[in-house]
This record gives sequence, C-alpha cells and structure tokens, in this order.
Amino acid sequence: GVHTVLTLEIKVDAHVRGYVGEKIKLKCIFKSTSSVTDKLTIDWTYRPPSSSRTESIFHYQSFQYPSTAGTFRDRISWVGDVYKGDASISISNPTTRDNGTFSCAVKNPPDVHHNIPATELTVTERGFGTMLSSVALLSILVFVPSAVVVALLLVRMVRKSAGLRKRSKSGYKKSSIEVSDDTDQEEDDCMARLCVRCAECLDSDYEDTY
Repeated sequence: GVHTVLTLEIKVDAHVRGYVGEKIKLKCIFKSTSSVTDKLTIDWTYRPPSSSRTESIFHYQSFQYPSTAGTFRDRISWVGDVYKGDASISISNPTTRDNGTFSCAVKNPPDVHHNIPATELTVTERGFGTMLSSVALLSILVFVPSAVVVALLLVRMVRKSAGLRKRSKSGYKKSSIEVSDDTDQEEDDCMARLCVRCAECLDSDYEDTY
C-alpha cells in the first residue's frame, strides 16, 4: 500500500529587528489539514550566533511550558492561538545577547513537518536618529493641529475686522454707551429749559387785576 504523509505549512518572518528593553513578537503561523487536537505540539528553540548549540525556550501541548532556566528564563510569553493557527511568542526585556536564530516547530498528528522555518533576530540600541524621528512625529501630532487652530482664529479675526471697517464706511452707528450719553444730555437740556421757563414766570411784570 501507499503511505501518504501529510505536511504542515508553517510561516515565520525571516528577519525580525528589535530594540533593547522593548518587547519583541516572534510570529509563527501554521496551517494543518487535520483538526487541532491535544496531540498538537509546538517547540521554539534558540541558537546563538556562530554556534551549533540549540536551546529549548518554549514548549506547548494543551498547556504552555515556557523555559524556566537559561538565557530566556521568565521572559518568554505565549501570544498565539492554536485554533487560529497561531503559534507566536514574545520576548520581554530583550538585550543584544538575544541575537540569534529562533526556530518554530509544529506537529499536529497525523500532519508532520520536516522543514522547520527559522527567524533571525537582531536586537540593537535605539539610535539618536530613531529617537529624533519619534520626537519629530510627536511634534507633528501636537503642533500641527495647534497651528491650524491659530490660523483659523486669525482668519476669523481678519474677516471680522474687515466687516467692521466696511460698516464704518457705509454709516456710523453709535454704541450703546454713546446713546446713553446723548440721552443724559437731552434730559439735562430739558431740565435747564424748564428752570428758565419757571424763572421767566416768576419775574414777569404781569399782575392780575383785582
């Protein structure tokens, strides 16, 4: 009889770049022709640069088993979901000593996979150029909206000023204060005329005849 060997399709990022102290995600996506069962296993291994020695850093079979010893002790976290074909992990507090090759092996019997893909990780310090780019981006996000608001306010003020000049040319309209002052002056003039009239009546040479 013919024995059919089923294979898993596994994909990882060939190269991943990270920065010291910033969490790094190592993606591993798999596709199996069989349904996921409790027999599915995931193994992540690490090989330092210029070395043939490999180190197991994570194992999964129904439960998560991160490394409890070695370079990556208590720094590996599971961020995948086997039912979605995701076998990804993350590395906390990475350093330049974490540079190397990471391999993701997935088995889901009866599916098997012999060509295990690998990811080359490069961890570096953030340079001045990177920090400057971050500052520039923050400046753009903060100052550009502020500049737009100021420009809109200036346009509004200019338009309002132009409208006032136009109205002043077409006809002068007294303010409420000026109107109030004119009203007070008219009342004073009226009282003065009334007083003069009364004085004229008192000083009149006209006498009633008895």
